[in-house]
Amino acid sequence: MRLRNKPWAKDMINDNLDLISIQPENMQGKWQGRFEKTQPLFIEVGSGKGRFITELAKKNPQNNYIAMEVQEGAIALVLKKQVELKLPNLQLLLANGADLSEYFAEGEIDGVYLNFSDPWPKTRHEKRRLTYKSFLKQYQYILKDDGYLQFKTDNQGLFEYSLISMNNYGMKFDEISLDLHNDEDLNQNNIETEYEEKFSKKGFRINYLKAQFKN
Repeated sequence: MRLRNKPWAKDMINDNLDLISIQPENMQGKWQGRFEKTQPLFIEVGSGKGRFITELAKKNPQNNYIAMEVQEGAIALVLKKQVELKLPNLQLLLANGADLSEYFAEGEIDGVYLNFSDPWPKTRHEKRRLTYKSFLKQYQYILKDDGYLQFKTDNQGLFEYSLISMNNYGMKFDEISLDLHNDEDLNQNNIETEYEEKFSKKGFRINYLKAQFKN
């Protein structure tokens, strides 16, 4: 998802550094200090406009969450929501998802969410896919031994690729659905992203999985 430049974004970010981190290199192992309480910590890599992560934080006050985006314009939209909501269990991070091990300590995170990531369909862009083996290595490093990865996409090609990539990496699958919205058990707790709502209404099936790294 590419957003138009937001002229107000930089000022909003600089005015709310208590809610957003822009220098995460110094935060390894220290993230809990940015929250009111020390609680299980989850991160969404690629938060878009922030509907998923803000709803998740509202519904689960017993957990802490980090919304991560590489695009300044996108994270500014999430920040705009958080400035209004002031959720004590939500922090924002402007950074690249390829460098997670530089921002988080080993075993610091309880769960990683990937929602409707860019499919990068061309073979030469394979290494940019958020389920490529180099990204999986980063998730494995920052996740606790019992931590999990949750992934949703409407792109069938990316989903099939991700299943193969994770299987080859040695991950184990806890849940898989090729049509999440018609799976009564899995969909009852599903929180839709803005993108998900739009494309599911157009008839696109939503693919879903939850997986863990084998220890």
